[in-house]
Amino acid sequence: MKMTRRINNIVHSPLMHFTPTHASWLNQIELFFSIFSRKVLKRGSFRSTDDLKEKLLFFIEKYNREAQPFKWTYAGDPLAA
Repeated sequence: MKMTRRINNIVHSPLMHFTPTHASWLNQIELFFSIFSRKVLKRGSFRSTDDLKEKLLFFIEKYNREAQPFKWTYAGDPLAA
């Protein structure tokens, strides 16, 4: 009975976190996955999940060695329709 009450309390009391869509860390993650998708996934051929994992880890190591800061071009002005 105690476990049922505990589960009900957990399920009925969600914890929400507000993450702005313009958050810089979120943009960085999206950029990384975009680059990974273009350079590894779209051109890749993988024999197994282990092969995919190996190529992912290789890409991350190479990317971390060669990474340069992004040059942001957005000035904060709304885009014209």
